[in-house]
Amino acid sequence: MIRASVCCLLFALSSASTVGAQGGPLQGFDGYVATAVRDWEVPGLAIAVVRNDSVVFMRGFGVRTLGKPDPVDEHTLFAIGSTTKAFTTTALAMLVDEGKVRWDDPVTKYLPGFQLADPSVTREFTVRDLVTHRSGLPTADLLWYASPNTAGEIMRRLRFLKPASSLRSRYAYNNNMYAVAGAVIAAASGMPWEEFVRRRILLPLGMTSTLTGVGGLATRPNVATPHRPIDDTIRAIPYRNLDNIAPAGAMNAGVADLAKWVRFQLDSARVGGRRLVDSTSYREMLAPQSVIPPESFYPAAQLARPNFIAYGLGWFLQDYRGRKLVMHTGSIDGMSALIGMLPEERLGVIVLANLDHAEVRHALMYHVFDLHLGGTSRDWSAELRKLYGEASDRQRTAVQKAESARVASTRPSLPLGAYAGTYTDSLYGDVDVRVEKGALVARFGSGYVGDLEHWHHDVFRARWRDRVLGRSFLTFKLDPARQGVTAVSIEGIGEFTRRAGRSPQKAP
Repeated sequence: MIRASVCCLLFALSSASTVGAQGGPLQGFDGYVATAVRDWEVPGLAIAVVRNDSVVFMRGFGVRTLGKPDPVDEHTLFAIGSTTKAFTTTALAMLVDEGKVRWDDPVTKYLPGFQLADPSVTREFTVRDLVTHRSGLPTADLLWYASPNTAGEIMRRLRFLKPASSLRSRYAYNNNMYAVAGAVIAAASGMPWEEFVRRRILLPLGMTSTLTGVGGLATRPNVATPHRPIDDTIRAIPYRNLDNIAPAGAMNAGVADLAKWVRFQLDSARVGGRRLVDSTSYREMLAPQSVIPPESFYPAAQLARPNFIAYGLGWFLQDYRGRKLVMHTGSIDGMSALIGMLPEERLGVIVLANLDHAEVRHALMYHVFDLHLGGTSRDWSAELRKLYGEASDRQRTAVQKAESARVASTRPSLPLGAYAGTYTDSLYGDVDVRVEKGALVARFGSGYVGDLEHWHHDVFRARWRDRVLGRSFLTFKLDPARQGVTAVSIEGIGEFTRRAGRSPQKAP
């Protein structure tokens, strides 16, 4: 397991006002959560349970920042990641109700400059395609992650993204399409996505503490700090600014506000008896749109064993114990979120944690469902810890195998200065490689600065200075005469061609 200083891990319940169930299905639930938080080594976590339009459990556990005493409570702000997507589709549904948008209209009706690599796909691409992960495009998250690209620039560069499959033939998760959906909302409503969500959703629901991005976060007094394992130790890391992809996952909220969102969803998009989304549009959001293959879904499903898995409009859909389960997770650097609902039972769960991919979130959701449905005493936390522990072991074995494949006693084919230069790609932009203090340094995007160490032959490994980014292999391609470098491939990203007209730097 990951090491963490005992003095830093505070798992006592927050002393702030909480809602705790002393009897009924959730009797003893606070103890289960506290144990799970400790076992998963999560610095801080907040959870709320909604049943029949009432908040029946809401508490914070642990601390906002390791090494500091400030406790997590129900108002602590966390990055909620991709659970933002349902706010975006709800905004679209409102515009559909008003006749300003139709789900199956072409995107170009609202955004004439929208363009994909295939003109025929551009013509056929609909608003529904934007929010159902069936675009046929690869994930391409580096268009926005640690990138200087604005939302507009992300949309412009989509024309250079080569499809991975034909349109609507395969599920493939894609955050970039939600940035385009935000632009559709702006074009159809006359106000930016952020303003539309605030005016039309957050204010009517009374979600006054929720932020649509990082703006204003620094002035809030009760904010969780992101954490993630680095060198097998859980460490605090900086917040990642995701405002360029805001409609896909930039919102920040606490469980008290999100409980209002879940009550709204469980009441079929009504608040105080007033309907904000027409019943037809609400049902459409929760109807299957894209079939998800099991290998593309959450590992927790291996234990839940759903009969169907699909994506709706901003929600994952599956069945659990004969009920329809509507849920979504959010995962960004150092933060995890989950919102899960059983609409037929009018039951919902919100879990927010300040640890990267804290999969205790799934355990707590399923445990809450089981407590209310009855008939099982399954320990989801223990079972999922075993499942993810085995996956971590396999990953470590794969890393060790890659290490053992390194060819020893090789040298670069050319002097270091020959590898220096600017390499470019129409989709992702430039990679600059320079010689600094006798070693190669690569720079990419706005956050990738890596010190290159020779691995073998013409392969180098980048140790990114932002340690959250880990390490990557860079493979340099030589010309046929092996006198110069023509391209570099970055592991998991693609190939960048050396820009012509630049003389290679000489190694000192």
